[in-house]
Amino acid sequence: MVHRIWRQFPRTQLKLIQLEPYLLKAVHLSNKQVHGKVMELLKSGGKLLRPGFFYMYAQFGEKIASEQLRAGAAAIELLHVATLIHDDVIDQSPLRRGVTTIHTQYGQKNAVYAGDFLFTCYFDQVLKSTHDPVDLQRHVNAMQTILNGELDQMTFNYRQDMTKDDYFHEISGKTAELFQLSFQQAAILTHAPSKIVELGGQIGLTIGQAYQILDDILDYAGDSNQTKKPILEDLKSGVYTLPLILAHQTARSQLAPLLDKKAAISQEDIETIQQIVRDSGGLAGAHKVADNLTQKEPRVN
Repeated sequence: MVHRIWRQFPRTQLKLIQLEPYLLKAVHLSNKQVHGKVMELLKSGGKLLRPGFFYMYAQFGEKIASEQLRAGAAAIELLHVATLIHDDVIDQSPLRRGVTTIHTQYGQKNAVYAGDFLFTCYFDQVLKSTHDPVDLQRHVNAMQTILNGELDQMTFNYRQDMTKDDYFHEISGKTAELFQLSFQQAAILTHAPSKIVELGGQIGLTIGQAYQILDDILDYAGDSNQTKKPILEDLKSGVYTLPLILAHQTARSQLAPLLDKKAAISQEDIETIQQIVRDSGGLAGAHKVADNLTQKEPRVN
């Protein structure tokens, strides 16, 4: 069922309702067990934010065939789900949207293959939406940016000297790029003016950055029963996000001895860090940064 956030946008909600069964038909894995897990993930209550934004922004262009537009929206969501499967392997996450992850049930190798297979499903939908070489290259560039963003994360693991700029570089690649692609592809496919394409890129990038910051806040302050995923996962794996980076600026002496333990950090240490981040204003500071992003006015030359 399409998430309730789309009720206030009935036109988009209707398109997303029609997209859901199409997504299930767009993926055909021969391995029945892994196929079942992918279907379970696709049905498990994702917000469909990226295809939702895609459909909303497409309204600023020309009317095109509904099948072409639907394929473009499906491509965006399948790319997103593929990255989620790979992220779960990297982060060793046991749950995703309240569902046991593929690697937990069937092993890392099969999870990686499943994510790779979804990449092919993504490009299959891209080709159903467009054959323009420039447009196809935009998808290639976006996928490279996303994967480079994931690889760049490795260089920052356990880095206490990680800066706010480093953090934004990382999230702009691994998260915000896909939001940016959602907006820009909607404009490109519907032959919108170049200024609309450029504006969509700025909006998508900003929304993606703010979204990731709020997600990182939930890793420290969220309820796993509501978020449907474990909390403090990033901290356990040495991924230092904005709440911790901001807290480290004012509570370095408290945090450094705990963070120095790196992979040997205990659950008690993690809970202590969580409290320090809260008490030192790391969460409030991160919220302020996200709020400023959402208030930012895009500019087109």
